[in-house]
Amino acid sequence: MRRAVFGLPATTLVLLGVSAAPALAEPPAPPSTTTARQELAALTVAAPHPMDGYARDKFDIWSSQPGGCTTRQTVLARDGKDVQDKPGSCQPVSGSWYSVYDDTTVTDVTKATIDHMVPLAEAWRSGADDWNADQRKAFGNDLKDPQLLIASESANTSKSDSGPADWKPTNHAFWCVYAKDYTHIKSVWKLTTTDQEKTALSSMLDTCTD
Repeated sequence: MRRAVFGLPATTLVLLGVSAAPALAEPPAPPSTTTARQELAALTVAAPHPMDGYARDKFDIWSSQPGGCTTRQTVLARDGKDVQDKPGSCQPVSGSWYSVYDDTTVTDVTKATIDHMVPLAEAWRSGADDWNADQRKAFGNDLKDPQLLIASESANTSKSDSGPADWKPTNHAFWCVYAKDYTHIKSVWKLTTTDQEKTALSSMLDTCTD
């Protein structure tokens, strides 16, 4: 199923060029609002873990996927429009990529960053510090769940390692999907939350209309 953004039908998004066309696969769809609320209610509230020992390289991000392309290259191909690769390579050299956080389109591949919906540092604070190397690698390169998405450099920098208690997309139309996806990732990976984060996610879920 092609993923809808902003509450628009998927077919409309294809015409607008928001979704990948062509794409190697479809971005994972967000859960329903009902499911997201159930997942949010079930999250364990706990104090953030200390950041002792944290390093991004412990998540082995952008590792090779089946077929030889990296996770980053796979997401760029999946979520871009009119993507052209360097001959004999998985590396895109041209195309356009939609950054839903700030409702902008990026046409320079070097500025099309890949964001982790639940930041790696936030995952560490909420349970990933206890994972083994394979679990962290799977999380850092998760293509099965709505964890990886295109973000402009400015949006990615603005978000940094923050969760929804401290940062929200400037594109308010994405708040519903953002809250659904963020909650779902925490639920799937059995990560904890805080009262402040839970309140922020619940408030954003209130913007959903489905």
